[in-house]
Amino acid sequence: MPPVSALVQNRELCYRAVTARDQRFDGQFVTAVRTTGIYCRPSCPAQTPHPENVDFYPTPAGAQQAGFRACRRCSPDAAPGTPGWNVTSELATRALTLIAEGVIERSGVAGLAAKLGYSTRHVNRILVAELGAGPLALARSFRARTARALLQSTAMPIADTAFASGFSSVRQFNDTIARIYGLTPSQLRREDTADQSGGGALTLQLPFRGPLNASWVQWFLAGHAVPGMETARSDSFTRGLRLPRGLASVRLRLADDHVKATLALTDLRDLMPAVARIRHLLDLDADPVAVDRALSLHPSLRPLVSGSPGIRVPGCADPTETVIRALLGQQVSRRAAITLTSRLVAQLGEEAPPIDRSETPPKVFPSAAAIAEHGRTVLSGPIRRIRSIIAAAQALDAGTLRVHPGADPAELHDTLLTCDGFGPWTASYVAMRVTRHPDIFLHGDHVVAKSLSDLSLTAADAQHWAPWRSYATMHLWWHYVRDTATRKETAAS
Repeated sequence: MPPVSALVQNRELCYRAVTARDQRFDGQFVTAVRTTGIYCRPSCPAQTPHPENVDFYPTPAGAQQAGFRACRRCSPDAAPGTPGWNVTSELATRALTLIAEGVIERSGVAGLAAKLGYSTRHVNRILVAELGAGPLALARSFRARTARALLQSTAMPIADTAFASGFSSVRQFNDTIARIYGLTPSQLRREDTADQSGGGALTLQLPFRGPLNASWVQWFLAGHAVPGMETARSDSFTRGLRLPRGLASVRLRLADDHVKATLALTDLRDLMPAVARIRHLLDLDADPVAVDRALSLHPSLRPLVSGSPGIRVPGCADPTETVIRALLGQQVSRRAAITLTSRLVAQLGEEAPPIDRSETPPKVFPSAAAIAEHGRTVLSGPIRRIRSIIAAAQALDAGTLRVHPGADPAELHDTLLTCDGFGPWTASYVAMRVTRHPDIFLHGDHVVAKSLSDLSLTAADAQHWAPWRSYATMHLWWHYVRDTATRKETAAS
């Protein structure tokens, strides 16, 4: 994402962000409407003003100085601070990502604030201003949502449901369910929808906003599947997961309006972070209609979007895994990277609990500590690459390199560039996958370059696709994949 000062100078980009009402751009600038004398956040739900009636300012203070007053509906002046870090909704979004992963249950509000890089007071103030609730209330809401899904889709005993949802006691669980839903847990449960797989596995339905391009998701998962850790079939995708309290196996099946997720956990308290990881991996919280509408405004992308609506930006199941696999994949083919990763998993990975006891359980990607300690004896290839992987694993294990979904994308990118072995492409790729930021374009990517050439475009055209360049990158990848498959079929016939 460009710096704030550069962003407000690009009226077309700012207006597209306002039209899409993307909350991730709140705090980057404010929109001042000359006909009303009011300034708003980009995500304000009010009617979108005509482009000739708006001005853009980097801060609320700038709009106030020009004589505009704050919108009462979206409260754009709620966030204090300097222009460089006044990114309130983005901070709130990052905080929500971490809360959904159960950070508060494990580390408290102080742990959440530490990961975000702000004081607990500031995080609380921003969340209350943006979302109307503090971190503890938001965490309670996430726990209640998880509990409701378990009560209505599994036969798990109510006491187990309480702890699996992240509650510290059954009494707290009962009180929260009654306060939020006005029912007891038993009343909330619908016996006719209960479903519990054999072997102790749980099956949940994870909804999403359509459309979802299943062909793209299936190709990406299958095309990057690591033998021993991931199994991609025509109707399912299975893999091992490393979660905060233990290991897990997950099997995913795509349906029209939900993803059916079957999980086997070593610790039921990991259910909430497991669901958060799945949603992150598949980009289930995206608004594909808004993305497709914005990208379709550009004639160069319109055919790609209309032919493949609902493209998602794959997130990550494990930040450590994403970092190490990105380093393993530098300057080698996708197939070679998979081979190198499978060897690492085979020798250092741990066995996850089985979903189906008749099948071989998947292994889980090795921990940073295991790679730091044993990587030199397992890894093969150029010495410099091995050294970079070991250094990254040591930094991840020590906590000096912090890579997590709640990280600031620009800060993460810049931090990775200071690490040995990370070039611009690798840093951008990791930032895009880990934070799932919507506006990261992979300049210099081999496949992107080929697709651009095929479409008679250049990398300079990408500036017009902001603020959705991550999704544009996926469209270019998918174009290359389909074009390659078409050429192979033609040659074979």
